[in-house]
Amino acid sequence: MIAPGPRGSFLLGSLPDAQRDPIGMFQRAFNDYGDVVRLRFGYLTAHLISSPAGVNHVLAENNKNYGKQTRGFKNLRRVMGNGLLTAEGDFWKKQRRLAQPAFHRQKIAGFAESMLRAAGRCAERLAAARAPVDVAAEMMRVTLEIVGETLLGTQVAGDTDRVQSVVGDLLRAANQRMTRFIDLPPPLPTRSNLRLRGWLRVLDEIVLRIIAERRKAPGDDLISMLLVARDEETGQTMTDGQLRDEAMTIFLAGHETTANTLTWTWLLLSRYPAAARALRAELGNTPITAADLPRLPLLKMLIEESMRLYPPAWLIARSATGADEIDGYEIPAQSLVFVSPYIVHRSPRLWRDPEGFDPERFAQAPPRGTYFPFGGGPRQCIGNGFAMMEAQLVLATLAQKFALELVPGHPVALEPSITLRPRHGMRMSVRPA
Repeated sequence: MIAPGPRGSFLLGSLPDAQRDPIGMFQRAFNDYGDVVRLRFGYLTAHLISSPAGVNHVLAENNKNYGKQTRGFKNLRRVMGNGLLTAEGDFWKKQRRLAQPAFHRQKIAGFAESMLRAAGRCAERLAAARAPVDVAAEMMRVTLEIVGETLLGTQVAGDTDRVQSVVGDLLRAANQRMTRFIDLPPPLPTRSNLRLRGWLRVLDEIVLRIIAERRKAPGDDLISMLLVARDEETGQTMTDGQLRDEAMTIFLAGHETTANTLTWTWLLLSRYPAAARALRAELGNTPITAADLPRLPLLKMLIEESMRLYPPAWLIARSATGADEIDGYEIPAQSLVFVSPYIVHRSPRLWRDPEGFDPERFAQAPPRGTYFPFGGGPRQCIGNGFAMMEAQLVLATLAQKFALELVPGHPVALEPSITLRPRHGMRMSVRPA
């Protein structure tokens, strides 16, 4: 049975709607047609899957049929290379095995002091502010410092402004390429391709410098681990090119998502001051450490509810290798399949008061397939434990000291790029807690 869906325009289908307002387009498709919606983007057929069973089928139960050979991932590979986020098959499995030790629970716990130091430096900057600050930029800065020190083994403070600017430009460019009817190949010297090359040169310069430093003086970080890791079959170590791809993935994915989560959490605490007061009461006045996190349930639930309403990766795209069936509907081979945390997390069929803010809903674990801010199945984000501890420690450290209030009249709008950013930043006034 063929799934229902909008007809769209004669030539482009739903592509113009996706270019104008991608979240709105997917939301309307779900509202009008249900859990499996057939869409057309030019010559491409796609399906939006929003039932818990369908989500599990795509991400976990039949994940081998749903690969990353999509336009979106092809564009990400041009930026990140063939790292953990974009690699597939046996190569991905090998890279995942090599990187896994750096994300072990005990290893992550050892990163807590670095996270707290970076949060402390952020607190000093906020305390010195004499005017409203862009909290989105501040959260980007603190998470970039944490990623640099813990996973790349270097201080990136001198490169922070350049990296933040370039990362935003790269993500927007990759997003624009995904929704173009015709995507011109990177070798062509178009204006957009030349800009892309310039941004990549900036990041390559920083990343390759870090790799060279780690070769001279290995540390206790992910890049140093990957430098000495050997392939079980060939005994070979990674080339600088492979290390570059993994480091680039860490740079782009390792700080951007957590920074956005923290930014949206500050917005929610500003809008719901009772929740902010409850959080400060839970935190108390004693400095928080990683050992304190298990006794701070509200802190964790606030972040979980923030990621429900504003999932850092709002859309997950896959390509069907072979024909399949989901919830009784045909999924043709070579077609696109989308699952959207943003859509599923706000489904009135799955969540009570889905648009409302209620951290206590996470006092119990949500049913499988209804909540997946880090993806799911074997391709679930390898850094989810790292990101959760980082978000909790940064939020706790700052919330003990400050109340951040949205500047009246500041426009709050979604920028659904590869990640879910605030389009206009997040200007907030800094008050003593």
